[in-house]
Amino acid sequence: MKSIKFQSSSKEGKRKELEELSPAAKRGMEMFRKGYNCCQSTFGAFYEDLGLDMNTAMRMASSFGGGMGRLREVCGTLSGIFLALGLYCGYSEPEADDEKAVQYSRVQELAAAFKETNGSLICRELLGLSTLGADTPVPSKRTEEYYTVRPCELFVGSACALLERFLKENSIT
Repeated sequence: MKSIKFQSSSKEGKRKELEELSPAAKRGMEMFRKGYNCCQSTFGAFYEDLGLDMNTAMRMASSFGGGMGRLREVCGTLSGIFLALGLYCGYSEPEADDEKAVQYSRVQELAAAFKETNGSLICRELLGLSTLGADTPVPSKRTEEYYTVRPCELFVGSACALLERFLKENSIT
């Protein structure tokens, strides 16, 4: 799977490229701007297609923001698209070794494309945070300065665009 190659170097330019590339990216970035966390925003871009109601979808994804509850580990955008991927084409039986291998291969393919696009899979690395371990559990206030400084909206958009492309290329609906 190909990564996303941006033509623009500015955050605003990249955001516009993602919106043009992918309706799911646009939905996810809009949700992030409304205050949903990164995982909720990516999962939220797909919840209707998956037959879920918004309340259930947002509650399912609520714990994974900030790299799993602000632990700053795996980026919440990845958790969101992997939750969606599991509902689109995951397995449910514990003995389904072949299906597990196929699903894990899909996850690894999407993760590699995200990493190539954004530079890492790890929240703290993506944000340039130097400290290891958990952050305060108190979420950052969503101000204009927050949106200007934090690159998370672009991670949401790129994760959504990658999943949308993957589903289309593999005829998964």
